[in-house]
Order: sequence, then structure tokens, then C-alpha cells
Amino acid sequence: MKRIPTRTPVASRLGLLAVLCLCASQASARHHGNANSEGGPSGQFDYYLLALSWAPSYCLVHPADRAECGGRGYGFVLHGLWPQFEAGGYPETCASEAKLDEAAAAIGRTLYPSARLMQHEWDTHGTCSGLSATDYFRMADHALAVVKVPPQLEAPRSNQSLSGNQIRAAFVDANPGLVPEVLAVACSRGALSEVRVCLSRDLRPRSCGARVHGTCGAGSVQVPSSR
Repeated sequence: MKRIPTRTPVASRLGLLAVLCLCASQASARHHGNANSEGGPSGQFDYYLLALSWAPSYCLVHPADRAECGGRGYGFVLHGLWPQFEAGGYPETCASEAKLDEAAAAIGRTLYPSARLMQHEWDTHGTCSGLSATDYFRMADHALAVVKVPPQLEAPRSNQSLSGNQIRAAFVDANPGLVPEVLAVACSRGALSEVRVCLSRDLRPRSCGARVHGTCGAGSVQVPSSR
């Protein structure tokens, strides 16, 4: 899987695990917002949301997911590139004649941490893009190149404690021209879950639409280390 680029064509561990195990699994954090159009026509949406998932948080709760959590030391990984509606919500599982063939899957496997996530993202979100599977995965690859991960969050070897605002500020500092309104930092039960970046249909950073907002609260959250 392609590591999120630095700029190319984005308590103890046991104590933290105890906290995270109280949460509804981050697999549900691999969902977002509320869909308000299922099975509709493909290609009808307003902008994209690029979701970068913090793999160490996910892996503390899902160590059996060997594809993502098999000791590769991931930091941020691609969760998805999601079509969004300006007024809030998003389309999903759209009617599309495009299929995930092997040529497209070969590209997707270089982007996502697991084949299962790749398939899910295509079925749920890619079918709503109006693109072929190959072009959708290429679009996701280009989107990754738009956002530079801050050096302190590339693959840290020790746990960190940061506020959602500090995480967002680090992304703004690492990406000249990026403004806070483009970013939303998501947390789950006191730990970093995702950083989400709003992009136009031609992948230019833009302000997020309705119902896209941070969920980290005002205090510090745990950013577990890469392994």
C-alpha cells in the first residue's frame, strides 16, 4: 500500500487500549455522517471528502486485521474519497455500470491498506463518483498528493497528546494555502480517528459543506504511536 506522502502524487499503550475498547469500534468510524441518497444516479454530488484514517488507533481495537495491522508501522492510511452534498449527507451505493475489474483493483491495492476496504470503498462511494473504477482510484491517488502529512504525524514512535485544534493547525502549517475551514479532525473516545479534507471535484481544497465538522472536543486526545 502506498504510504501517505509527505508531498507526492497524503497513558501507556495498555491504558489507551482499555479506553479505546470502551468505544463502539472504529469500524463504525469508518462510516461517516448520514447518507441521504442510496442507489441513486452516479455522478450527482457537489464535492469530495478525503478521509485519512489514523491506523494505530484502529489497530489497537482491531489487531486481527492483519492487512492493516500486521506490523507495517502505518500512520495515516487512505480510508476513502467520498462524494458529498453541499447541504449535508452523501450518496452511497449508486446505480452504476462501472465494475471493479482486475486492472482497477491493481491500482486500488496500492492505495488502501486492505483489499476488503478497497472493495467496500468502491461499492459504497466509488460507484457514486460517475467514474470508472480505474479513474476513481486514480482520482484518490491524486487526492493523496494534495495533502502533506505534518512531519510529527508521519509515523511517530511514541504516543502523543494533542488537541484537535493542534492537529488541524499542524496540517495547515504543513500545507501552505490550506485554511482551517477545509479540515475536520475526528476522534473516538479520546483518541485520534481521522483527518478529513474537503476538496472540489477537481481536487482543490475548499470549505466543507454542512454536517462536516470535527469531533475531538476542546481538550487533548491520544495519538497512539505507529508500531
